[in-house]
Amino acid sequence: MNTPAHLIFGVAAFGNPGRRGTAGAALLGALAPDLSLYLLAGVSLFILGIPESVVFGQLYFSDRWQTVFAIDNSVFLWGGILAAALWRRMPRLTAFAAAGLLHLALDFPLHHDDGRPHFWPVSDWVFESPVSYWDGRHHAGVVAPLEVLASVGLAALAFARHRRIWLRALLALLVALEFLSGGAFYWMF
Repeated sequence: MNTPAHLIFGVAAFGNPGRRGTAGAALLGALAPDLSLYLLAGVSLFILGIPESVVFGQLYFSDRWQTVFAIDNSVFLWGGILAAALWRRMPRLTAFAAAGLLHLALDFPLHHDDGRPHFWPVSDWVFESPVSYWDGRHHAGVVAPLEVLASVGLAALAFARHRRIWLRALLALLVALEFLSGGAFYWMF
């Protein structure tokens, strides 16, 4: 899924309007599994000047980058954080970890040849889904519009539940970004 959709899903599912700070924690948790990609790609593209074809054709699939992705996409790591948060009764950390796990659960069936080793450190196995959220050769023409529709619906739900102006503005921005990224990925690939 596109990152804006992950953020919308995370805050809709785990941002509790009655628990201060859980919406922000859910947003951060939903972002965290993708954060390393943004940092690695951003530094490579904009600071080091490495061509996009090298970044996404070689570096993305390199052992070094895949090791980083394995760590921040580990079901075991996120599950451990969630278990500790529940045990310690920490609502913000619970929202953070639950949103991170939701991110992984949504990514697992939607990556064809660019998935992550979600079961690290137990296994380096990567599920190669027959479905992709961005690759038209693997049903993105069906998945992308469904992702956008679900994002709009969940953003509307979260918008209705939450009264904070910053969150409502962020939800509107995320919906706009979801339209742009969902459409852009589908048409580009």
